[in-house]
Amino acid sequence: MATEPKLTAGEKVKVAWYVARMAKRGIADDRESGGRVHQGDLERKVERVIDGARKREGKSN
Repeated sequence: MATEPKLTAGEKVKVAWYVARMAKRGIADDRESGGRVHQGDLERKVERVIDGARKREGKSN
């Protein structure tokens, strides 16, 4: 398992915002459709922030 990069304050805020939006979508789900809420777009955004942090750490080394 790869080690997670150290996130800057701005990156932490972005990840927290996306996680909060995921939680909001989960709460808003009516559960009639089997409880399936698409959150792939937000998951990709979180991964993009983490990948950017990895690249930034790679440049500094």
